[in-house]
Amino acid sequence: MRKLGTIDLEILHLAMNGNGAFNENNLENSELKKQGVGKILDTLASLKDRKMISQNKDGSFSITNIAKEILWSKNVPTWAKILRLLQIKSCTLNQIIIILKISEDKLVIELEKLRKNQFVLMSPQRKEEKIIKVYEILSEGIEKIDSTETKGFNNIDSKEKSKVEIFSVIDEIIKEIQELQMEKAKKDIIVEKLSNLKNKLEI
Repeated sequence: MRKLGTIDLEILHLAMNGNGAFNENNLENSELKKQGVGKILDTLASLKDRKMISQNKDGSFSITNIAKEILWSKNVPTWAKILRLLQIKSCTLNQIIIILKISEDKLVIELEKLRKNQFVLMSPQRKEEKIIKVYEILSEGIEKIDSTETKGFNNIDSKEKSKVEIFSVIDEIIKEIQELQMEKAKKDIIVEKLSNLKNKLEI
């Protein structure tokens, strides 16, 4: 797979939202304008050099099949699309839905499989008084998606990794506790107990 940066992703997603094409006005009216003209021009040139976009006669740009194959091809299974996206940047569930254009029900099932196999980590984060779930790729997830370059898209390894999964759950609980509005001393006691439990499991 050809590697993408976050701005590469934003531009290609803009094209996907515009039925495969975009122009200068689309860029100006998007969040990309925050990146500055120089950065956008450099990214467009890079994408063009890598044959991920092509320039049309009217000055607009079109996404190529090479770029579509990364995140939007029917030939790529959903779990692989998720890992490829998270390899570019961590995302909330809603961001994954918007970028990959896949239904929430299907994504939730695939994300849970990836989480159970320790390919992704879900971290609760506070934003505007709300707790949102943010997904990020783990080292095993990077190894898994990188292996598809040579081995193809085999099914997700379903072997249970119970101890590792327990560690992940403990880490998630610790993060949630640290977000709670309560006395620091009480939080420290609870976190210490959970850390001790984790240490005992590692023995």
